[in-house]
Amino acid sequence: MSVRVSTQEIGESAMQKLFTALGTTLETDLLVEALTHRSFSHEHEGVKNYERLEFLGDAVLEFVVTETLFKQYPDKSEGQLAKIRAKAVSEESLSAIARDQLHVGPYILLGHGESEQGGAEKSSILCDIVESLIGATFVQYGVDKAREVVHHLVDDTLAEVATEGPALDWKTSLTVKAHEMGLPEPRYQMSVGGPEYALEFTAFAMLGDSKEVLGVGNGSSKRKAQLAAAEQAWHVLDEREHAPKPERKRERRPLADA
Repeated sequence: MSVRVSTQEIGESAMQKLFTALGTTLETDLLVEALTHRSFSHEHEGVKNYERLEFLGDAVLEFVVTETLFKQYPDKSEGQLAKIRAKAVSEESLSAIARDQLHVGPYILLGHGESEQGGAEKSSILCDIVESLIGATFVQYGVDKAREVVHHLVDDTLAEVATEGPALDWKTSLTVKAHEMGLPEPRYQMSVGGPEYALEFTAFAMLGDSKEVLGVGNGSSKRKAQLAAAEQAWHVLDEREHAPKPERKRERRPLADA
């Protein structure tokens, strides 16, 4: 038997707060779909989940961010723009928007198992929700309103990311730093643990054949763990590069005989 979900699952007051934070209103069915995780739809036959809206919202978000960067930073290269865009639409950035601007966690519709595992606080799910809400806005209003919502949500992040320098891509920045200091190429040794449904990757950043670990990073993917390790390692090398060099002691010459 199919189940129909309404905004009563969310609450009228909470829904209005979410609309204010989002910068637009949405039809009930679209809002519920945009907040429904697949674990909930698996437990409730006939209920749509957000994955199609997320797919659409991801494309709209990338288009608007690309358009904005192209117009605002005419002097930056394609490579620089690509790094800024990647950081601005990353899971880290979008999940922060979901937590700090939308406060959407309590309103995500999750299955019992996912809810018990803290799904409402998972960065991957929060990131998906931002994209699905953008997708829902596009479906209801079209590209112009969707563009407004993207600017409303992401412009502050874009401005911040554009000034981050090496933080845009710690792996690349670590490689550049090592080359500047005449050091070998960075490499990463990986380990993985945890249950199959929630793997935890650990990366150890080293240089060349050296066994010295300059940085250790953890994450839900190999790339995230390596980025975290690269960040630590970059700061270690940066401190070494700028550390004051010890003064060489002058040799005292023996006094000549009178």
